Amino acid sequence: MSTKSSRVAARITLSPAVIILFGWMIVPLVMTLYFSFQRYNLLMPGMQEFTGWMNYEFFVTDPAFSAAMINTLLLVGSVLVITVVGGTLLALLLDQPIYGIGPLRILMISPFFVMPTVSALVWKNMLMNPVNGIFAWIAKGLGMAPVDFLAHVPLLSIVLIVAWQWLPFATLILLTALQSLDREQMEAAEMDGAGPWAKFWQLILPHLARSITVVVLIETIFLLSVFAEILVTTNGGPGTASTNLAYLIYMQSLLQFDVGVGSAGGVVAIILANIVAIFLMKIIGRNLDT
Repeated sequence: MSTKSSRVAARITLSPAVIILFGWMIVPLVMTLYFSFQRYNLLMPGMQEFTGWMNYEFFVTDPAFSAAMINTLLLVGSVLVITVVGGTLLALLLDQPIYGIGPLRILMISPFFVMPTVSALVWKNMLMNPVNGIFAWIAKGLGMAPVDFLAHVPLLSIVLIVAWQWLPFATLILLTALQSLDREQMEAAEMDGAGPWAKFWQLILPHLARSITVVVLIETIFLLSVFAEILVTTNGGPGTASTNLAYLIYMQSLLQFDVGVGSAGGVVAIILANIVAIFLMKIIGRNLDT
């Protein structure tokens, strides 16, 4: 069989899977775009009509939109800082020849495999509960008044829950990169009198630069759509103190039954996510070229 015939056969074989994946992605997107230009409220059946850009204007001018955007940026930025810094420190720790390092690595990675709703429930009821939670028990033991985290610092609480989930991911990626570091360079630096701080800044951190950019890219894409943790713990409150963009779209679509405005919010979220992804991809491409 010729090379050309092999390529044609391969394309024919792969075409059903490609068509299915394309339809799986494009059909929801087209429907979202369609409903974003329609006046479509589930409480008013039969009142559907074309509204142009009105849904987008209503969503963007909603007072909750600016608060949701700020909360989204704070949530993503805070979790990235915690996971990158904490992941680097944990990777350095787990790279040491410690007794029982194998089970310790497994325990460190395990939180990443816990479902978001389950982890949110654990943090809400077992750790942050102001009456029976572990944090309240520690505060009482120290003679301090327990803090209702989800009521007084809701966004910080969400940041801690999400960071706890994503810290093992960052640790695993950075640990893998750290283990590929040339040990001869480290030994040569030690022979030249370089201390731990100098080795970290001159050898370890530059070696981890590419892995850190990959962690930032992947986490950012997923953190922009954080939803389950907010729904289970704070419901976006108090007020809009912990409402992010994904939860605001949920409120418009399923709590206020306005599918048109919710679809417009979904399109806005897609545009913002793509802008962030393109920006991060350029940074990664620049790091890969160096």
